[in-house]
Amino acid sequence: MSTSELVTRSHLARKAIIYVRQSTPHQVLSNQESLRLQYALERRAQELGWPEANIETIDTDLAVSAASARFREGFKEMVSQVALGQVGIIVSSEVQRLSRNCSDWYPLLDVCGYKNCLIGDRDGIYNPASPNGRLLLGIKGQLSEMELHLIQARMTAGLLNKAKRGELALPLPTGLTRDDLGRVVKDPNIEVQQRIQLVFDTFLRLRTASKVLRFFAEHSLLIPRRDRFGEPVWRRPSMTAIIEILKNPAYAGAFVYGRTKTVRDDSGKARQKRLPMEQWRILVHDKYPAYIDWQTFERIQAMLKDNHASYERNKTCGVPRKGAALLQGLVYCGECGHKMLVEYKHGVRYVCDYRRRHYQGPVCQYIPGTPIEERVVDAFFQVLSPVELDAYEQALAAQKETDEKVDQAHQQQLARLRYEAELAQRQYNRVDPDNRLVAAELERRWEAALRALKEAEDSYGRKKKDYLRLLPLPAELKEAFLGVGQNLPQLWQGDVLRPEQKKALLRCLVEKVVIHREPRDCIQTRIVWQGGDTTTLQIPIPVGSFAELSKAAEMEQLIVDLSREERTDEEIAAYLTAHGYRSPTRPDKVLPSTVRGIRLKHDILQERPRSNPRRIPGHLTVPQVAQHLEITPNAIHYHIKNGRIQVAKDPQTGLYLFPDEPETLAMFRQFRAGKLQNLRFPREHQDD
Repeated sequence: MSTSELVTRSHLARKAIIYVRQSTPHQVLSNQESLRLQYALERRAQELGWPEANIETIDTDLAVSAASARFREGFKEMVSQVALGQVGIIVSSEVQRLSRNCSDWYPLLDVCGYKNCLIGDRDGIYNPASPNGRLLLGIKGQLSEMELHLIQARMTAGLLNKAKRGELALPLPTGLTRDDLGRVVKDPNIEVQQRIQLVFDTFLRLRTASKVLRFFAEHSLLIPRRDRFGEPVWRRPSMTAIIEILKNPAYAGAFVYGRTKTVRDDSGKARQKRLPMEQWRILVHDKYPAYIDWQTFERIQAMLKDNHASYERNKTCGVPRKGAALLQGLVYCGECGHKMLVEYKHGVRYVCDYRRRHYQGPVCQYIPGTPIEERVVDAFFQVLSPVELDAYEQALAAQKETDEKVDQAHQQQLARLRYEAELAQRQYNRVDPDNRLVAAELERRWEAALRALKEAEDSYGRKKKDYLRLLPLPAELKEAFLGVGQNLPQLWQGDVLRPEQKKALLRCLVEKVVIHREPRDCIQTRIVWQGGDTTTLQIPIPVGSFAELSKAAEMEQLIVDLSREERTDEEIAAYLTAHGYRSPTRPDKVLPSTVRGIRLKHDILQERPRSNPRRIPGHLTVPQVAQHLEITPNAIHYHIKNGRIQVAKDPQTGLYLFPDEPETLAMFRQFRAGKLQNLRFPREHQDD
């Protein structure tokens, strides 16, 4: 029999839905009494007058939060049945079981009010179609939503308070574990510890994660990882695994909470976004046993960020790569301040095309790279010249230490594989031979362990022969290494250093180079050294015309004045060079051809050359022979050049001389007529 006046025959003619929900899997397993109370609501529906056959229990939303209806299939099914007019009442232990979000709650009330569906809980029965019922249900829905926020705030406050002390039990990376007392300690497996340490040492030596991966692959070394059950397993290294180790602050002994935040895309799908170090919510130092100190960790993060070749967005230098541009990734535009790119068209050029790429505007600057790099390298040598460093001994010690670490890693790997093979053998020996299924599987595991051990031993034998060893150097080359600062320029010009090594050396001291082409024939260059000191240089560069020179008008007037003093072009060029002037194509001096061009532009002529050919007793010059034959001197010079006329220059006059005899002109006439293929005038006739 019904116990509420709101329940009518039209309600009883439809079904009653018992909605059962708990928020988390933990609540489903541990809060069994609450679950029993919710299922017991079927008796409440029977007391209200619904027969047992007309009562449906929806419990597909167990372990699903009511914060949103998006992932609650049971809630969606219930709403669809209400909209079809199949439901007379919805019964739940509390309103918050139905929804903790008003954006889901009020649409449900609207549908229930329109379809005359009642809502009941342990406190009573409500009719969403009546003002009083909707008011009470609305208040309960708002309180339910507020309660969710209060619960979340309370839990978050407790979690943050524990995190601020560094006591929150976050998942630990491979190489760290918790003992029986909950204290964080290093993994007791020495191989795991030293393999993690080898990753950091190798990165600090090679400076890029890709080279670390290549190093481990070349030496057939594995790295420890955790499986889905949290147990350590040995796997081939990947780039993702190497980066995760290098970026995890737990290896530096730091407890960090809030390294990521949840963001949602346009479709509402949540994803985790990694935050930069300065935005981490909680950072507590010295909470874990450290593999590296915090300063080393920060240096590794800076190196990883700088290696990421995102020139425009992150303003990084990128990894030193192959290519002739020694200042790749270091050059900034002095006009707009953006990073300049490298272009290998007509030699090395640095180009600032930010405006063109983003606004279709003109290119800021095209700067030739060779003169800038030469001056920057010279400044680098001047800074480095006082350095005294025994580079050979350090390289020898570093290589020996690396070989020892790699050999130790191989020995540990072999020891682990031998243990696994012996363990598989012991398990196989203990099995009952009659239990063939188990014996076959254990035998297969033993064979797999032996095969893995054999492969590792063979690989170790091959790699041990291929370890790089620094051989004794010749005395002169070792002497060059003893004073790197003084001898680096000589090593730089040879084939000892590759382009990427030269770039890495420059980056040790140079932070960035700012260049600006102002005036047209000069590049204003500012070198910013590591530490903040700067060096400013004025670097002249070739230009296309005399008018583009910054001192063109002043230099032109000087040339005019000096030419009127009857000085030669060579004298004027030397004078201008000594006073700091230059030609358009030669930044270091003034060419006589430049002086001649300006002089002729102003119609200033020097003394005319003699019109009569030069006469030397007993000999004929090329112009004299040409005059007798009525041809141009160029025709004779052409045949001298291609070897058909064989004659040597006179050492005193620097001229081609022929005997002043009738036979000479006769031979030339026969040569012109094609009767003689070659003419030969021996040196003896010039010494007469």
